[in-house]
Amino acid sequence: MVNKTKQSDKEQDYDLITELVSVRRTAKVVKGGRIFRFSATVVVGDGVSQVGIGIGHGLEVPVAIQKAQKQAKKSMMHVSLTPSRTIQHALNSKHGATRVFMRPASEGTGIIAGGAMRLVFKAVGVHNVLAKIHGSQCAQNVAHATIKGLISMYTRQGVFSKRRLTERNKQVSEVGNE
Repeated sequence: MVNKTKQSDKEQDYDLITELVSVRRTAKVVKGGRIFRFSATVVVGDGVSQVGIGIGHGLEVPVAIQKAQKQAKKSMMHVSLTPSRTIQHALNSKHGATRVFMRPASEGTGIIAGGAMRLVFKAVGVHNVLAKIHGSQCAQNVAHATIKGLISMYTRQGVFSKRRLTERNKQVSEVGNE
């Protein structure tokens, strides 16, 4: 489900991409029978570099989805991508019993991923990536593991600053590698 909503912020206006990851029906057993509720998991992104995930509960499906969207918008985080709209480097991530592997792909490859990973990549704006799910395939855990991996990704500038290299040292290290 792709739902582009206009989000009005103090500084900018941008479209948000909403992807419904999963809807589950839960039951509470009481003396008179069962009380059914719904749980929805939603991924929201701006299609450029931000993504958030939210989980909402309600007595009806639309209420649960709205609550999940609201939580996802609050939890949006920045993901650094390359100019060719792929991830910086290969990475592994884990959430619960789900393990995911993601690898950058060349231009024109597309999103080679399944299930909830594909929805997360669409929301964040990744165009070229190779990905694999290992372990549990629970959509909620897959989405969490994917977002956790994307957020933990290193950038070139981040690595240089962490190693306390200056611009001159960058050039020396690049010449030394040739």
